[in-house]
Amino acid sequence: MTNNKDINVCDFLDRQADKTPYAPAVIYPERKDRKGRTAYTRLSYEQLVIDSKRMASGLKKIGIKKGTRCVLMVPPSLDFMGLAFGLIRLGAVPILVDPGMGLRSLKNCLHTAKPNAFIGTTKAHLARCILGWAKQSNEINITVGMKLFWGGHTYENIYKKGSLDDSFSSTTSDDTAAIAFTSGSTGIPKGVLYQHKQFAGQIQLLKSAFDIQEGEIDLSTFPLFTLFNPAMGVCSVIPDMDPTRPGKVNPKNIVDPIRDLGITHMFGSPALLKRVGEYVSKQNIKLPSLKRILSAGAPVPASTLKLFHSSLNPKAEIFTPYGATEALPVSCIGSREILTDTCERSAQGKGTCIGRPIPGNDLRIIPISDETIHQWTWDLELPPGEIGEIVVRGPSVTKEYFNNPGATKLAKIPIPGSNDVWHRMGDLGYFDEKGRVWFCGRMSQRVRLSTETLFTVPCEAVFNTHPQVLRTALVEVHKDRSSSAALCVELRSPAKGEARKKILEELNSISQKHPHTQSIQHILFHRSFPVDIRHNSKIFREKLAIWAQKEIESGAGV
Repeated sequence: MTNNKDINVCDFLDRQADKTPYAPAVIYPERKDRKGRTAYTRLSYEQLVIDSKRMASGLKKIGIKKGTRCVLMVPPSLDFMGLAFGLIRLGAVPILVDPGMGLRSLKNCLHTAKPNAFIGTTKAHLARCILGWAKQSNEINITVGMKLFWGGHTYENIYKKGSLDDSFSSTTSDDTAAIAFTSGSTGIPKGVLYQHKQFAGQIQLLKSAFDIQEGEIDLSTFPLFTLFNPAMGVCSVIPDMDPTRPGKVNPKNIVDPIRDLGITHMFGSPALLKRVGEYVSKQNIKLPSLKRILSAGAPVPASTLKLFHSSLNPKAEIFTPYGATEALPVSCIGSREILTDTCERSAQGKGTCIGRPIPGNDLRIIPISDETIHQWTWDLELPPGEIGEIVVRGPSVTKEYFNNPGATKLAKIPIPGSNDVWHRMGDLGYFDEKGRVWFCGRMSQRVRLSTETLFTVPCEAVFNTHPQVLRTALVEVHKDRSSSAALCVELRSPAKGEARKKILEELNSISQKHPHTQSIQHILFHRSFPVDIRHNSKIFREKLAIWAQKEIESGAGV
C-alpha cells in the first residue's frame, strides 16, 4: 500500500508472496488413496498471485471492470480463491451470498444486489435459469464446470485469456471491495457494503486480537476466512464438508486434516464444535497442534467447550468472538474465563458473557428503541449493569447496506463532524463491573408484557440447565388481546405421557425460582427447532412464535 487512500486486499497477498513465494497459501483435499488417506493439492502464495492476476486479466477482457458487481456462487476451492482475489484485484465487487439461506431469500438478495455478472457452478446456473435470478441486471455468465444452454464463458477459458503483464485501475480505501449478505436469521437478508479499508481493518483486528502469526495453518470451515487468511500469511486448508450444513459434518473430515497437516488455527460454528467435540471425546483423540479455536454465530454452550477442551494441549484455548457481518470482530472472551467464571452466572440467568471489546473498537450500551437515531450524542450511553442495545464503532465497522437506505438509516448512527458511524448491533446487553459485556438476546425478539420486558437469553439459560432439555426459546404470544410469554422446549430425546408430565412440572418449578422467569405462562414442547443454515445454531424464534400462537389457540400449553 503506497498511502492511506490506495488500498486493495490483494496488496497483502502480494507482499506475502514476495516474502514466502513457495509456502502453501491454500491446501485442498483432492481424493482418497487406496488406504483411505487423503491426498491434498497445494497452491503456493506465488501460484495464488499468478492465478489471481490471470483471472483479473481474463475477466477484464470479457468486459468485467472496476465496480462491476459479480455474484460469486462457487464453493470453497482452489478455483474460488483465484476468482475471489482476481475480482478484488480488478476492483470488481464480489457479491457473497449463502446458498443455504433458502431459494426465496436468495432471489431477493440478487434482486437487491442487481449483479452485472453471474459466476457460479453448473448447478448454480441451472437454478439461476429456472428461478429467474438476477434476470433484469445480469449480462455476463461465467461457469465453473460444464457450460450448458446459457452460453457465456468458462473458468478455464477466462484463465487462458489472462496474462500476467496486464494493468488494473487502482482502488482507494473508500472503494467498494465486496457485498456480503447477512444470514437473515431475524429478518430479510441485507447486503453489507464492504470498503477496502474495512477488509484491511478486519485483517489487523484479527491478527492482533488472537496473536495470529505468519506461517500458521487454518482449517477454514467458514468460507469468508479463506479470504482473510492469505492476507495474514496464514495457509487455508479447505475441509471436505458442506459449509451450508456445519451441523451435519463428518467429524473425521475435520479431525483428519488437523492431524495430517498440523493445523494450528480453526473456526467452527457451535453446531460443528459440538459434533466434532463429541467425536474426539468418545474416541479419546488428542489434537496437540491446535493453538486456538474460534467459534461464533451463536452462544457456545459451556458443555461444548468442555467437550473439545479435553482434546487440546494445555496452552490452547477456544475463543468465542462476538460480531456480525456488519462489524467483525467486536469483542471476545476465552474458554478458560468462561469455564472458571462466567458460565455459572450464565446458568443463573445473567446472560452470555461476550468478553471485552477488542482493542481498536469502541463499544457502548444505549437505551432500547425501535426508532431511527438521527445522530450520536454521548448522553445516549447507559451505565454499567443496565440492559440496552449494543453499538460499536471501529476500523471494521461497515457504513451502509447496498441499495437499502431504509435499513442503513435504522442501523447506523451518524457522528457529527465525522465520516464515522456507530453500528447498532440489534442485540441487547450490558457492561458488568469488570468491563465485560453480557449478551441478552436480539432486540427484535424481546417479549414485551404489560408489566415487564423479558429477554430471551437470560430466561432460556435457566431452563437449559435441565438435563433432558436440549434448548429452549422464549417467544411472545397473544391471548385475549394481551401479550404473554411462552417457552418452547426441545428435548434431547422424545418424552411422552408421564415422562413429559414430570419434565413439565420440573420446568415450572425452575420458572418460579427465578424472578425474571416467573411471568412465563406457557411451556410448549417442540420436536425440532428451526435454525439458521449458516451456523446451524441461531434459533428462528419468529417461526417458533407463529407455531406457539397456533398451539395456544388450540388449547396447548395452558
